[in-house]
Amino acid sequence: MVKRKSSVTIAALVGLATVFVAGGIYAGTEVSDVIKMQNPAYSAHTKGIVEFSHKKHVEEYKAACGDCHHDDKGQPLKDLKMGDNVESCITCHKIPGTVPGEMKKEWRETKMAQSEQAKRELEFHAEAVHQNCISCHKDFNKKNNSKAAPVTCTTCHPKSE
Repeated sequence: MVKRKSSVTIAALVGLATVFVAGGIYAGTEVSDVIKMQNPAYSAHTKGIVEFSHKKHVEEYKAACGDCHHDDKGQPLKDLKMGDNVESCITCHKIPGTVPGEMKKEWRETKMAQSEQAKRELEFHAEAVHQNCISCHKDFNKKNNSKAAPVTCTTCHPKSE
């Protein structure tokens, strides 16, 4: 009788563990409705933290996952779907902040090709994020003959208290 009870207990525990493992495999990443664009790579933020409405962009503006999320070659992740795991932008765009002014000046003085400058800018996290958002917003405004999508700092970054 003791052997039977322990076999049943072990079977129940294995079954329970299987449920948790399977749930973890299929769960992906929960996507918040609003994402605070606050990254721990920054020791301090110079502007207010953007509160990005993921839900609004997907449901109201019909943005596809690949419109924002891309591979290491900048190509849209077309097979991505809600809840899939994605890398944080800073995983590839590793340098916090924007290109320092003196670096941009040096690039101009050495007559660095525009294509090389653009490539180097994308190493900076804030440059990559801004380029991704602002270019999409400009395209949206042009396509819709509108100014609804923000393209200036203060419309996305709230004043800091």
